[in-house]
Amino acid sequence: MIIPILIAVIVGAALILFLMFLRSNNSSEKSSNTVKTIQKKGKSAIVKELEKKLSHDSHNIPALEALGAIYFDEGNWEKTFTIYKNLYDLSVAHTEISVAKTTQRMGIAAFNLGKIDDCLNSLMISMQKDSGEFDTNYYCGKAFYAKGTYDKALICFKKAKLIHPEATDLNEQVGLCLYKLQKYKESLTYLKSAIDEKPGNKELLFYLAVAMSECSLYDKALKLFIHLRPDPEFGVQACLEAGKLHERLKNYSEAIQDYEIGMKLQNVPEQISLQIKYKCANCLIATNDINGGLNLLKRIQAVHAGYKDVDSLVARYQDLTKNKNLQIYMLAGTSDFVVLCRKFISSYYKDTFVKIEDVSVASENVEIICSVEGKRWESKEMFRFYRNSTVIGDIYVRDFHSKMRDLKCDSGLCVTMGSFSESAHKYTEGRPIDLLEKDELCSILNKINIV
Repeated sequence: MIIPILIAVIVGAALILFLMFLRSNNSSEKSSNTVKTIQKKGKSAIVKELEKKLSHDSHNIPALEALGAIYFDEGNWEKTFTIYKNLYDLSVAHTEISVAKTTQRMGIAAFNLGKIDDCLNSLMISMQKDSGEFDTNYYCGKAFYAKGTYDKALICFKKAKLIHPEATDLNEQVGLCLYKLQKYKESLTYLKSAIDEKPGNKELLFYLAVAMSECSLYDKALKLFIHLRPDPEFGVQACLEAGKLHERLKNYSEAIQDYEIGMKLQNVPEQISLQIKYKCANCLIATNDINGGLNLLKRIQAVHAGYKDVDSLVARYQDLTKNKNLQIYMLAGTSDFVVLCRKFISSYYKDTFVKIEDVSVASENVEIICSVEGKRWESKEMFRFYRNSTVIGDIYVRDFHSKMRDLKCDSGLCVTMGSFSESAHKYTEGRPIDLLEKDELCSILNKINIV
């Protein structure tokens, strides 16, 4: 009894396989015949003939597939999307329709139409049916990249590269994904290969330069940025990046040159233009060209009021242009600054003899210990000079007081171009510490003859 049933099952299975083979042959024959027919009759005649068939029977699967293939090959994406959408809807009732191919082409058409979500929905269905198709993975990666989902795009592009290692576009796609994910070191190899494939691609050159800069390959990055400076599209950004690199290397004159080239370029976006002027102004001030830096800061004020700390910088450097000693206090080298501080102490005490006992230079301040002798008094004093113009909190004043006690100073004076916080002022109450801020500092500096 079991044997006849097994024989029946085997015969049935063989029959099904035979029918599927015939259908496959018919499909390939149809495809071959379609190509031959197009070559004989011409594309427009075939399209009319297929559309006529569909007008009589909108569910004519061979006609839909043939017409879809024609529109797909010629890049008519609107019609391609419509036809393959119809085929996908019909695939439930018509099992002869290849869902993998239909949704793949529908997805590619959607991508080219800018319908990214429709593209991904279609390609995901296609991938479930056949995950080994190059175009499915490639366009899936393109769609994820367009949405800014770079990690998923990277997975798709890497899979496409495994399927078709010789595909020239994939080095660019993988490199850009890694760059966008800030995996700069990994991106270098792919970006270099992509540039070998597309030597004139300035966008890839710019991204490679940025990646090199992030990997501390400053010399190589600078060469690329300098090469890109005249470019109408990437030149201004290249000028900005080259300037930032030169600044990092303390090469302010080269940075100024980069920024000045950037300011001469046409059609610069306002935000980048403001950034270039701002950075160039700071470089000019760093080279003691106060007037040049101040002029640029005022140009920024005229275009964008309240940009960063420009208002405070203008007020600050306008004071510097009026007071040579203030310029020395804020901008001069350490040796000149120390000389000015010593002069300050001598001017601070009238009719006294001041003897400097110790000078200590730190990154944020200079400390001077001195003994002061008047006609009827004598004391040991401690001075601390801050060069910044920010608000100094009580923690620094507490540190100053602690050091005073350790060195057994009678009193002390903290000086700043900025100001002291309310808590700092409160801390000095009842303690032998004076706090001297910007206005008083400027007043004393005006009276000092540094020569």
